[in-house]
Amino acid sequence: MNDGPISIPIERYIAIDAHKHYVMVGGLNSRQETVLPARRVDMENYPKWAKANLRLGDAVVIEATTNTWTLYDVTLPLVSKVVVAHPVEVKQIANARVKTDKHDVNCLARLLVADLVPEVWVPPMEVRELRTLIAHRRRLVKMRTMTYNRLHSLIHRNNLVPPEGGFFADKNRSWWESLSLSAVEKLQVRQDLAMLDHLEPHIAEVGQELARLSTTSPWSEHTPYLLQLPGFGVINTMTVLSAIGDITRFPTSKKLVGYSGLGGSVHDSGQTHFTGHITKRGRKELRWCLVEAAWIAVENHPFWKQEFQKLTHRMKSNKAIVAIARRLLVVIWHVMTERVAYRKANPEMVALKLMTWSWKLNDLQRGGLTTRQFVRYQLMQLKLGEELTCIRRAHTMSIASVEEILALKPELSQ
Repeated sequence: MNDGPISIPIERYIAIDAHKHYVMVGGLNSRQETVLPARRVDMENYPKWAKANLRLGDAVVIEATTNTWTLYDVTLPLVSKVVVAHPVEVKQIANARVKTDKHDVNCLARLLVADLVPEVWVPPMEVRELRTLIAHRRRLVKMRTMTYNRLHSLIHRNNLVPPEGGFFADKNRSWWESLSLSAVEKLQVRQDLAMLDHLEPHIAEVGQELARLSTTSPWSEHTPYLLQLPGFGVINTMTVLSAIGDITRFPTSKKLVGYSGLGGSVHDSGQTHFTGHITKRGRKELRWCLVEAAWIAVENHPFWKQEFQKLTHRMKSNKAIVAIARRLLVVIWHVMTERVAYRKANPEMVALKLMTWSWKLNDLQRGGLTTRQFVRYQLMQLKLGEELTCIRRAHTMSIASVEEILALKPELSQ
C-alpha cells in the first residue's frame, strides 16, 4: 500500500470502479457495513466530489485501467492510503455470475477490508512519462511498418524488380514515380511515400528525446549498465528501464523474470508435474524488447551465439530465443542490482556503443565532456576497459585517459 502524508487509523474502506466517463464509488467500515452507498460520479466531477467526501482515515482501492493514474493523483493527498488493484487477479479472486457496477464496488471494498487486494506497483511520474513516450514511439513505428508492408505487397503483386540500395532510399524515389501502375495504385504509392516522409522525422524526434532522457535522473545511473550488454542500444535500454522502473522492487532475478512474463507456466498437483509455455503475464514491451535484443546478441556476440546453438539442438529456434531473452533478463537484474560490468563484455565493443550514445547527445547532455571524454567517463563508471586507449573500426577513434577524466571530475578518484 502507498502511505499518505499522515498515518492514522483506517475508518472507512472506499472502492472506486473507474469507467471511461464515470466512476462508481462505495465504501464499508471494518465490520463490512455500508458507510458510503454505491453511487455514480461523472469523471469531470470526481475531483470536486473527492474533496467533499474523502478524508484522512480512508483507505481507497482503485482498479487499474487507462485513467487510473489521474484518479490516483487526485485521491492520494486526500486520504491515508491508496491501493491500485491488479484487474486480472481481482477477477480471479472475485469471479461471480452477477456483475454490476455496484457489485464490483462492494467486492473491491470487501477485498480491501480483508487486505486481500492484489496490488499493482504505482510508478512515479518520471516512469509514467517514459512509458508513455515508449508507447508513442511503438505506435509510430507500427504505422511505418504497415506502410512498408503495403508497398512491399504492391511490388510482389505486380512482379516488379526493386532497385538496388533500398526500396525507400531517396535516390530510388524516381523509380517509384516511373512505375507503370493503375491510377489507384499510383495514388497509393504517392500517399504511402508521403506517409513515410511524415513519420520518419517524428520517430527521429522521439529518439532524440529518449537519448536526452537517458542522461537525466533516474535513468542516467542505469543506462551504461544496460548499454554494455549485447543487443542493447538507447531505445532498447530506455524501453527496459521504463518497464522495470525501480529495480530494487525485485529482490531476486526470478521475481523480475516472473514480472516480464518470460517465466514458464507450471502445473504441480498430486503426482502430476509439468511446465508449459511462458506465462506472458507482465509488460508486453519488456518481452518484445528482450526478444529483439536476444536476436541481436545471438548474431553478434560469440557467447550468446554458442548458447543459442546449444539450445537449437533440442528445441525450435523460436523457443530457444525466448530462453536467451530470459537469460539476458537475469543478467540485467545482476548488473543493475550489483552495479557491475557484464563479465563477458568486450571493452572495445562497449566503448563503441558508448561513443554511439554520445553522438546522439549535445554538449550539455554530455555534461560538458567531449565524446572521447564521455566514453572514458562511462567506462570508469562501469570499471571497464582501463587499458583501452582507442576504438579500432573503419578508422581509429581515440578515447580520453583516466587521468584526463580525474582532472575534470576529481570526485571519481574516491
